[in-house]
Amino acid sequence: MRIVAESGLGAAVFATLGRAATANPGRPPVIVASGNWATPTAALRAIDDAVPSYRLFVLNGQSGLPVRDGVIPVTPFVGPGMRTHPNLEYIPARLSLVPRLLAGPHRPDVVVVHTSRPVDGRLSLGTEVNILPAALDAARAAGSLVIAQINRQMPYTFGDGEIPVDAVDLALEVDLPLASPPAAAPDDTRNAIGERVAQLVPDGATVQLGIGAVPDATAAQLITRRDLRIWTETFSDGVLALERKGVLTCDAPMVSSFVLGSPELYGWLDRNPRVRMLRTETVNDPAMIARQPRMTSINTALQIDLHAQANASYVHGRVWSGFGGQPDFVAGALHAPDGHAVIALSGWHAKSNTSTVVPALTDPTTSFQHSHVVSEHGTASLWGASHRQQAERLVREVADPRAREQLAAEIGRAW
Repeated sequence: MRIVAESGLGAAVFATLGRAATANPGRPPVIVASGNWATPTAALRAIDDAVPSYRLFVLNGQSGLPVRDGVIPVTPFVGPGMRTHPNLEYIPARLSLVPRLLAGPHRPDVVVVHTSRPVDGRLSLGTEVNILPAALDAARAAGSLVIAQINRQMPYTFGDGEIPVDAVDLALEVDLPLASPPAAAPDDTRNAIGERVAQLVPDGATVQLGIGAVPDATAAQLITRRDLRIWTETFSDGVLALERKGVLTCDAPMVSSFVLGSPELYGWLDRNPRVRMLRTETVNDPAMIARQPRMTSINTALQIDLHAQANASYVHGRVWSGFGGQPDFVAGALHAPDGHAVIALSGWHAKSNTSTVVPALTDPTTSFQHSHVVSEHGTASLWGASHRQQAERLVREVADPRAREQLAAEIGRAW
């Protein structure tokens, strides 16, 4: 591993991508970088200043990514940093299958990771493991360039994100605070949803809690549980609160693939043996999820229709995010012993002033065949119910009262 300045980093990447273009004419070079709230901004800035054109593969890219002609953003999960980019290339893929893309049609020419400082000859990917081990494997197999942005403030986490320093070609040292997502303000609606979802989580359950106001509200309602396990693609400060309240079992580590939250959470993660950060192929493997006792998958959606199909990816025909891990966890939880797959959403879209329960989705389906759907109005138990029973329960228990009459009429016409 060779430490370089920003100018030297950009020049090295420019030379590498020049060789890649010569070896693969007609194929724009691919740069894979850490995503979510662990974007290696300083390293990417140096590269963008030196390289005229490339494809940038980032998962859930946040603001601050290069946005200009010559940069083609490529992603299976669209974040706000890419959502309005005119050159966006969205690749539909379950999160568990994204590593296969990196070994095949989107093999990287350069991988840029955001790491901790070295400890005993190893670096850690810290808060963002996710698809990066697969990207590093693909880079090693192809002889591609691996760059680390080494940050004094990145926590060292244990698991699949630990890499030897000699696996890195070039490194840029920084001392930058990690980004934190804005905290979602709790309100009566979210608290009511969280309370209803928590009622579905028994003692000893394994929980997938995502990011956002509803998962945080659910976590706040779980403080009376005991011996909960965490197997989730991502978690935030709500899990830290459960750990401190003694809710989580000591018999199993908390398993995740990426973490985002407050500086306090990042400090708690540093060299914490209670947390195992594992690669996406493991965490999101439906077969692995199905092995977890009483697996309870808690996800949200933008819409649910009377066929119990959820749309969590599209708004008015345009991709908003992507499949993510929702279909992986829904399928895995349904196959787990005493498992449940829960979709939690508000019954009414405040911004569009429309019902979130609709007769039939017009946008692509993200997941389906859930065991429960929850809103602030109630909980619809769907598993084992007939098609008509499912629709009736969604109207009666989940839909906003303003939409029930119209939705009930749709049931009468369709069934």
